[in-house]
Amino acid sequence: MNESHLICYNRNKRDPEGSRPAAPVRQRKRRRAGRGAGGGGGGGCGGRGPLDEALVSFLSWQRSAEERLISLEEARLEREAQAEERREQKEERRAEQERQHELRLFSMFTGALAAVRQTAPTAPPFAPTFSTDSTVPSATSGHTAILNALSAPATSILATLSGAETPGHSVYLSRRGNSIRQHQGILQEGYTQYHADKYQHTDNPNGIINMGTSENKLCYDLLHKRMTQPDMLHIDPALLQYPDWKGHQFYLCVCVCVQVVVMNGCGSLFSSIAAVLCDPEDAILIPTPFYGVITEDVHLYSGVRLFHVHLDCEPSGSGSRPFHLTVDKLEEAMRKAISEGLNVRAVVLVNPHNPLADVYSPQEMTGFLEFAKRHKLHAIVDEVYMLTVFEDTVTFHSVLSMDSLPDPQRTHVMWGMSKDFAMAGMRVGTVYSDNRDLVEALDKLGMFHGVPGPIQHQMAILLQDKDWINGKFLPENRLRMQAAHRYMTGELQSLGVPYLHRPAGFYIWADLRKYLYEPSFVEELSLWRCFLRHKVVLSCGQAFHCSTPGWFRIVFTDRQQHLTLGTFRCFSLLMIPEEKDNNIPDAIPLVSEDFILLDCQTSHPAESLDSLIGALRQQIHTSDWLEKNTPELSAGEDPELLDVFKDLLDRARK
Repeated sequence: MNESHLICYNRNKRDPEGSRPAAPVRQRKRRRAGRGAGGGGGGGCGGRGPLDEALVSFLSWQRSAEERLISLEEARLEREAQAEERREQKEERRAEQERQHELRLFSMFTGALAAVRQTAPTAPPFAPTFSTDSTVPSATSGHTAILNALSAPATSILATLSGAETPGHSVYLSRRGNSIRQHQGILQEGYTQYHADKYQHTDNPNGIINMGTSENKLCYDLLHKRMTQPDMLHIDPALLQYPDWKGHQFYLCVCVCVQVVVMNGCGSLFSSIAAVLCDPEDAILIPTPFYGVITEDVHLYSGVRLFHVHLDCEPSGSGSRPFHLTVDKLEEAMRKAISEGLNVRAVVLVNPHNPLADVYSPQEMTGFLEFAKRHKLHAIVDEVYMLTVFEDTVTFHSVLSMDSLPDPQRTHVMWGMSKDFAMAGMRVGTVYSDNRDLVEALDKLGMFHGVPGPIQHQMAILLQDKDWINGKFLPENRLRMQAAHRYMTGELQSLGVPYLHRPAGFYIWADLRKYLYEPSFVEELSLWRCFLRHKVVLSCGQAFHCSTPGWFRIVFTDRQQHLTLGTFRCFSLLMIPEEKDNNIPDAIPLVSEDFILLDCQTSHPAESLDSLIGALRQQIHTSDWLEKNTPELSAGEDPELLDVFKDLLDRARK
């Protein structure tokens, strides 16, 4: 009998009572159980024990886990390979763009060397700069200005803008005083940087170009000639005394009706109107985007808040347009404000709009005013850009030209000299209202916001000169604005940048969303700071409370020398790849903090021509441009340029 049969036999043996196996059998069973799966029962006389089952289950789980880990590792390696491939593609794209950028710098610098040998004439002050023909200036039409700036000695070092620190709490001020002192805005930050390092053609050619502040700088020659006429220099004793705070009577007579209040700018008017119409924490409806400083105008003094009516950048239906204001959107915002427990007292309507440059029709304005009447809201209508429409296809209609207003007692119209007459520094704003109570209340605040008598006299004389206004200033201003607008839109089109095409205002609302790493206001601010580091001030959308990041306001009403140089500085950062891949971002954004553009703006005053050539040589050492271009091709119209080019070429090849 072999061992297996013996085991089976012994299992069937019982002790004398017939209830238990014999002791040797029990001992053998315990020993076999202790051996685990390796000593499992053989033959056909028994199944696996519990430990056998547990061990088999553990081994199966371990095998499954190992297979899963191997699968995960393979997937990880595949992802890393794909990521590495995408990274290499991006690096190739970046290298190609940097190579193209180097070539542009090299070409520009070559022209600068030639320009050094010549003395560039200085443009006379107030000289008209834009031609009024129908030809769109090309991207190279401003090279003379660029070369002049490059050849001039650098007077400042470009500093990285880190942002102003918020002041700490002052024990000397009230809570409101600390709130005012600590208030900061993007528009103010850019404007402060601009004034600290303002571009000057001769004294500071590497300074900041301001394409962010809405000013008309196209007609200084016309204004200078008119404002220096003898009738502007009149000084009367009454002009040096305290006037009626609403304004001198001669100025009010020019404005046709005594229901006009004169203050030192529309900002003061916004602040004063908010103070007399609203209590602290009351609200005023305003569509966004809007000129952001209105927030400070109505809040810093009066504690009045603005409730935003957000407009979509995408058309919402047939007949709609980007950022389209409708009565339905006003009604929706009104319901939301009421649900939040706000006491809405007024609505602000800007026509023509800032920054969209929309010109609302009489039908649209009537609908807005009827909405205000339904809810017993004051309508504050800002028409400060009323004379800036520069195309004949669009006509501006003031609400004051309507046969009748839906609610005359709650309709108040603002206007000023800053925009229509390019006199932002004169600080003259007016508000018209049929509401005698409002006028009397504003009169009490006029002592804080008065306009000097001599300034009022000059403005009255100017407004009375209809021949100069209608025969000289407005026609010439429109022509120059048309030319400047045509130039800027041509540059945007050449770069493929979408924008709102509107025939009014001093600015273009441009869509730069594709240049952001991601659609966020943090990235928008990063791009804005990148422009500022490269000496151009723009206005980003969040400064206007735009609900979609990536929109910028570009002011084009500047002399062509400034506009061309500012445009060049901006657009040199915005490089769009011609070919797109699904695994690569639509554009390679150049807004990272460590990206430095090598150009004349970063030059130290003491840097020599040799050091600049050395830096350029380092950048272009991998480029094959020198092999494809001969000095003879660059000679062009100026034979002297050939010698300059040859010398530079020899140096770069060493």
